[in-house]
Amino acid sequence: MEEILLKPKGDVGIMIEAEAINPEIFAAKSQEEIEQLLVWQGPVQLPISEFFDVEVMVSDGSEETSIIIDGDVTRVKHIGHGMKTGKIEIHGSAGMHVGSEMIGGSILVKGNAGSWAGMEMKGGQLNIAGNAGDHVGWVYRGSWRGMSGGKIEIDGNARSQLGGGITGGEIIVSGNVENFSGIRQGGGLILIKGSAIRGVGAEMTGGTIVVCGEIKQFSPGFVQTGSENNPKLGENQLDGIFTKFAGDYAISKNPKGILYAFGNGWGVVSLWRL
Repeated sequence: MEEILLKPKGDVGIMIEAEAINPEIFAAKSQEEIEQLLVWQGPVQLPISEFFDVEVMVSDGSEETSIIIDGDVTRVKHIGHGMKTGKIEIHGSAGMHVGSEMIGGSILVKGNAGSWAGMEMKGGQLNIAGNAGDHVGWVYRGSWRGMSGGKIEIDGNARSQLGGGITGGEIIVSGNVENFSGIRQGGGLILIKGSAIRGVGAEMTGGTIVVCGEIKQFSPGFVQTGSENNPKLGENQLDGIFTKFAGDYAISKNPKGILYAFGNGWGVVSLWRL
């Protein structure tokens, strides 16, 4: 395994767009070659060495490339954009679009992640140990086909429009979410172990959403179809009695979306904020 260590040099003013921080791009390059890879800052391109100290370490003979970012990179966007293989580990918080359009490999963020994490993700694994911003797994503006594969796990909370337009893959949130999770969902699984405010599954046509806590305000187009005790969804075993709903009938006469809500899912809830 080739391991590349990046250490942020200091505070960043204008945000950096760093699609170049990608195991496939770093692979087989020398320290000097990596230092000269370009990132965008506003209207200009600058070498990575302007913002990071770079160290290349070879630990064994395997072909996989691993990138370790040792520090906070909340003002660095698009880390791991479109990555197909390898690993990225961020020892701090990450900026917007981390793991966007990811196809394979794995990313671990040990802090928080900005908005649009895992946007239009197609494969691989994205783990966020802290909280995430808006639009996790979502789509570019003007499109409605979001994440189609892979897995996103968030140990903390997420904000609004989690999994909008998702057609495949899994998103698991251990904490709470805000508004319109699963809006226009067409497939895949969204599992929220905490609570949600409103708009869960609005305009969904397929896929499954689970809310293990409370939903403050249900979307009006959902119809109760029964209940299930300890349902198992893929590898996810749920404990307790969940009310099962179908929807969203507001946009289709025969929707395929399924919403599981713990108990009856209703109740006033006070959510944690990022």
